Amino acid sequence: PGTRVYEGMVVGQNKRENDLNVNICKEKKLDNMRAAHAEILVRLSGILKKSLEEYIEWIDEDEWIEVTPQNIRVRKKELRQNFRSVIRRGD
Repeated sequence: PGTRVYEGMVVGQNKRENDLNVNICKEKKLDNMRAAHAEILVRLSGILKKSLEEYIEWIDEDEWIEVTPQNIRVRKKELRQNFRSVIRRGD
């Protein structure tokens, strides 16, 4: 909470090989309708602070490390998700 995020910023790690696009800013709708599948609530742990060297070892080919005086962040080279899928397909 309180950390500013933007489209294309890497905010977590997925067990699987592929990327998982999420909208971390979108709040869950509170309504009476139930989804067909059971919802799984997961409490996220705090932000993992890594050194620049650890991030260099960790990133994928389609990611960059963004270094500012206050933060070190990992982000996608192409920030917009719809363009990332086009690049991945090779169109």
